[in-house]
Amino acid sequence: MATKKTKVTASKEIASIQPLVTDLLKAIQEDPKREGLVDTPRRFAKSVDFLTSGYRSSVADVVGKGLFKAESSEMVIVKDIELYSLCEHHMLPFFGKAHVAYIPNKKIIGLSKIPRIVDVFARRLQVQERMTAQVADALMDVLEPLGVAVVIEAVHFCMMMRGVEKQNSKTITSAMRGDFYNDPTTRAEFLNLIR
Repeated sequence: MATKKTKVTASKEIASIQPLVTDLLKAIQEDPKREGLVDTPRRFAKSVDFLTSGYRSSVADVVGKGLFKAESSEMVIVKDIELYSLCEHHMLPFFGKAHVAYIPNKKIIGLSKIPRIVDVFARRLQVQERMTAQVADALMDVLEPLGVAVVIEAVHFCMMMRGVEKQNSKTITSAMRGDFYNDPTTRAEFLNLIR
């Protein structure tokens, strides 16, 4: 039942965005009735709805029953998780890869849940620095592990298409929690494995 309510709410949000896009097209001196633009307000609204779907999902919903008992306390890494987000300053895309590790403390998480947690935070208006910390903190809360490490490498269209116009620059952010923060050897092992 909750799923249906979310879909109805999303449909209302999509409908409310469409006239705003029409006004934007007029403001930049385009003709919203031009053949190529007639359906643009609806398509744009649907895209924005999808790209900001993280506001309508939660880590608890994503994890569900995906936690399992485990005796292992060896490092678990999921690397090269593709991510796509929107810069909150310019609403332009940024995209890249997340590398996520944790050291279990009697619990492990289904591997597919880690990329889904990344998406919960990526599919919002974001800054990369905050998103990196949010992923790390969410995993610390859910798993209560011995440590979590998150490194995100991304390129930002707000730097590539406008402003400074540096097409080859990449931003790297990291968040280290628990053993990854406190133990230089553990941190070095993680950083070496994601190279």
